[in-house]
This record gives sequence, C-alpha cells and structure tokens, in this order.
Amino acid sequence: MRKIYLEDTPLHEAQEKYFKLFQFQPKVEMIPTTESLGRITAEPIFAKVSNPNFHASAMDGIAVKAEKTYSANEHSPLRLKLHQDYEVVDTGDPIPEQFDAVIMVEYLHQIDEETVEIIEPASPWKHIRQIGEDIVAGEMILPIHHKIRPVDQGALLAGGILEVPVIAKPKIAIIPTGSELVKPTVDLKAGDLIEFNGTVFSGFVKEWGGEPIYKGIVIDDFELIRQAVLEALEEADMVLMNAGSSAGREDFTSSVIESVGEVIVHGVATRPGKPVVLGRGYNGKPIIGVPGYPVSAYLAMDWFVKPLMHQFQGIAMPERRKIKVKLGRRITSKMGAEDFIRLNIGKVNGQYVANPLTRSAGVTMSMVRADGLLRIPIHSQGYEQGEEVEVELYKPLEQIDRTIVFAGSHDLTLDLLASAVKRVDAKYSLSSAHVGSLAGILAIRKEESHVAGTHLFDEKTGEYNIPFIKQYIGNQEVVLVNLVYRQQGWIVQKGNPKGIHSIEDLTKKEVRYINRQRGAGTRILFDYLLKQAGITPEQIYGYTREDFSHLSLAAAIKGSNADVGLGIYSAAKVLDLDFIPVAEERYDLLMTKEFYQSELGQLLMQVITSESFKNEVESMGGYSCRDTGKLLLG
Repeated sequence: MRKIYLEDTPLHEAQEKYFKLFQFQPKVEMIPTTESLGRITAEPIFAKVSNPNFHASAMDGIAVKAEKTYSANEHSPLRLKLHQDYEVVDTGDPIPEQFDAVIMVEYLHQIDEETVEIIEPASPWKHIRQIGEDIVAGEMILPIHHKIRPVDQGALLAGGILEVPVIAKPKIAIIPTGSELVKPTVDLKAGDLIEFNGTVFSGFVKEWGGEPIYKGIVIDDFELIRQAVLEALEEADMVLMNAGSSAGREDFTSSVIESVGEVIVHGVATRPGKPVVLGRGYNGKPIIGVPGYPVSAYLAMDWFVKPLMHQFQGIAMPERRKIKVKLGRRITSKMGAEDFIRLNIGKVNGQYVANPLTRSAGVTMSMVRADGLLRIPIHSQGYEQGEEVEVELYKPLEQIDRTIVFAGSHDLTLDLLASAVKRVDAKYSLSSAHVGSLAGILAIRKEESHVAGTHLFDEKTGEYNIPFIKQYIGNQEVVLVNLVYRQQGWIVQKGNPKGIHSIEDLTKKEVRYINRQRGAGTRILFDYLLKQAGITPEQIYGYTREDFSHLSLAAAIKGSNADVGLGIYSAAKVLDLDFIPVAEERYDLLMTKEFYQSELGQLLMQVITSESFKNEVESMGGYSCRDTGKLLLG
C-alpha cells in the first residue's frame, strides 16, 4: 500500500534516529602503496625497515674520523691522505665503518690528487644521516582510519611498506527514477527532463571516498523499481533512489522501500528537502529516497549520505567554516520547518555581506553560484535586512575576500566581465546579484556592494542614472563609469507571430506580456513608454508578471509562456528570438570612490578598458563600447 503522506520530522531527530541503526563492519583490502592516495587505513601501519638503513652522508665531501681532525685551525692547517685519513663521499653514500663525520667539499683545500687540507675540526656525526634518522623499523608510520596523503605514501614506501591495508570503498548504488527522464542530450522534446542528478551523486560519492554504481534510469513502474532496488541491495553497501520520494500518484519510493525492508522516516521538516525517505533493506543496508529537485537532492545527500559514508569508513565528518555576515536583503521564513537559504557572499569595506539566491528547489544554478548556506531555525520567521547572522561557507574564505561584489541591473556583458577578470588575475572573481538598477544604487549607499550596474532613465531631464544617484546617494563620494550603450526592444517569438511592432500592439487581447521587476531600469523605461503612448498598465495583459533577468525573460518567450517583453538585443540573439528595436540606452557602473581607487577597482577598470573586452562585447551584437570606461561622475 503506497504511503500518501509526509511526516515533519525535525532534521536533527531524523539524523539521530537513522544513523544509530547502522553499525558498519568495513571490509579490508590490500592495495599497492603507489595506488593508495586518498584511501583510509584499516589498521595502524608499522615500518618494516629503517630509513636510512645505513649511516649515509648528508653532503658531498669526505668522510673522516672526527678525533683525528681536532688539531686543525687557521694557523695550523691539517693535511689528510686519501684511503688513510679520509674517503670521498657524495650525498647519500654509505659512511665507511672507520669514519664518523663528513667535511663538506666547500671547506676542503685540494693539495694534490690524494691530499686535502682543512682548517677547522669536524665534530662527531656531523653531516651524517644515521640509521633510522627518518624512520625506525617497528615505528608506527600511520594510525588507523587515516586518509592517506602524498607525503604519507612517501613515508610508507621509505618504511618498506609496499602494500597497505585500507578500508574497502563503500559501494553506493544510484537509481534515478522517472518516466520523464532521458540521458543527457541536446535533442529534447516537450516533457523530456535530462537526468543529471545521477552524475552529481556519483561525483559526491567519489569525493567522499566511495565507489558509485550507476544503475541507469528506471521508469515510474513499481515492479521495475522494486527489482532494481533488490538487485542493488545485493551488490552495494547503500542504495540511493532519486525522485519519487514525495506523495504524488507516481511516487513509488516509500512503498518500494516498505516492500523490501522498512521505512524509518518519510519527510523531514526542512525547506527545501522535505520529501526524503530514510529506509533499511531486508539485509540491514541503508536505502535513501532522495528528492528529485536538484537543490533538495544535494542537501539531502549532505545531510544523510555523506555522514553515513564517513561512518562507514570510520572517519570524522569535516565541518565547514562558519562566519558572521550582514544580510543585504530581508529573508522571511514560515515557522514549522528549517529553511536553508543559498547565499552570495562578499567582503565590502571590511564587512561580509550576503544576499539570498533563488529559493526554488529546482534551480541547480543556485548551488553552483552559492558561496554559503544560511540555516533558519524551525521556530524563526526569518531575518531583517542588515541583521548579522552566521552562515556556513561553501567556498574558501580567501576566495570570498577576493570577490568583486556586483549588484544591480542584469546584463550579459557581466559574464564576459567576470571571465575577463579571471584571465587577468586568476585569484579574483566577480559575483553578481540581479536586483535591478535602483536596488543596486541603494546597495552602494548601504555599503553592501562594490559595484552597481544601472540604466535608469529620468523622463524629466532625459538623462540616464545621474539624477537618481544624486537623489539616493547624497553626499557619499561615488564614481560613475560607462560600461556600454545597448539596444532595448521588443523580444518576440521567431517570426513575430503576434505581429508586434509598436507599444500599441501590446494592448491586443491575445498578447501576453512579461515584465521586469520593480526598480529595474527596463521596467522604468517601459512605464515611460506607456505614459508617452497614453496606455495604462491595466491595458497590458501580464504587466504584473515579473522576471529578474533579460535571459530568463527571453527564455519565457522562447518557451511560449509569453509573447513579448522589453529586453536587450543580446538576450534575444542568444535564444534565437526576433527583436524589434525601441531605444538605445546607457548602461553604467556605479562604485564608491574608495573602491574605484583601490587595487581591485583599478583591476576592474583595466579589464573594462581593454580592447579585447570591448571587442568581445561588441561581437555579441546590440552593444556599443564608444564610451566604455569613460568617467561620467566623480
């Protein structure tokens, strides 16, 4: 009988309840030391030989008996005879038994082929590596449950360990389910979804020390899924079922697990990630039903699969670094579930500032772009803008420290700019949040961003950006630099089937419009065009439907979810849509004078004013770089 409900088990309770069910008995295997990198030792490893296993010269020179050199000094040099008083040795050579010191070649005065002169005495065992100086036979080289590093491999080989007992990699079976799934391809039809979670899961499993067994896509059929799980339970140490973990008509994960074992938890009180199924097979092995939405899936992997794999290998779970950040925007939360918010983080004027990325569980790119994760407690209603909170980092702090934080209007040239910065100096990066022109200006005022992109048209003066900067920035010292001029126009489907040529055509009943968000320069331009034409927002079907970037607006039109939107030519070109020009606008970059004059600010200006960057921008179409880098204010 298929379970048709989800529980709301708190995350920490689900973890505690589930993890205590398993007492793994890891298998041990012997592998060549040369192939042991990253593996976990199954027992303490002791040296079989000493290193060095003989008294060895540490320098090029001569081996001598120290006591025979004590009389040497500058006023009374001592002469030594070959084979009688000394032997020539190179670094690493054995020391003849009758000698106990080495004099470096730099301190020898060669009298003839068999005679040398010295002016300083040698001390016993000077410049000699004694037996076992590095490793002594019987000494423990590595403890149990140690992850082997390159230096460890060297020590093992030096100690005569040619094979290492390691914990066998846990085998993790991965079963993606869903009739809508197809193998990765560019030839997609309506209803096809590319199966990529399996590749991500496999990557995580390898990263955490396991061996993934990808079983391939299984369609939504109870018996087929059940058979795949039974086979996986025989060959793997843990089974991951992807998708079908919720309570929908074709969500079979919970009922399949019940049919081959037992369900321990179905549903955790988190957003995203609620529809997790934690089960145990008939043979005691873990079966985890991971949600299909990518963000939910990746978080569930982190919460349940990663700890179990570390438990299996007998190693401690690494903890991510945590820092305090100031929130650039208000973040709300509904009580009753923990919220996990992906964030962009940057350091502005000595303060770490974080802005939330999209909260949708299906947006893979929010994980790609995330610098960190904010965990909102189950009984909290969220945090206010400017509040300080603790976040968990996904990236090294040094990388975040070297990030140019960008907020404001979206433009495709920003991706080119980010790549160009990397090419000039690989240690720096650019992170952008598409919040609209006005929000970008306010972010500069509140010291929450290094740079803001803006293209706000002032209908009273006919000027771009400067009137708004004067209104909102006040006496703050800022610099305004031109980035590009760009073409704005109507983005329509290929062939312009709705016959849209002017703003008046948007009032037709069959035309569906898609707008930009409030505060976006494109939205302000559209409102100005409506006013000039004497058209009210109520006459535009879709006026209140908002999108946050030119590309996503164009994608909605490409997917026939809208007929027209005001946007830039380059977005239409990328998605092979038609474009009807409306106006050329100026797109500028606003920054504080302090940042502009800083090393990072000058690096940015160096990139912007380079001929290679300007050529790359203009090759996209719809852009002019005639004033790129020109100082407009400050």
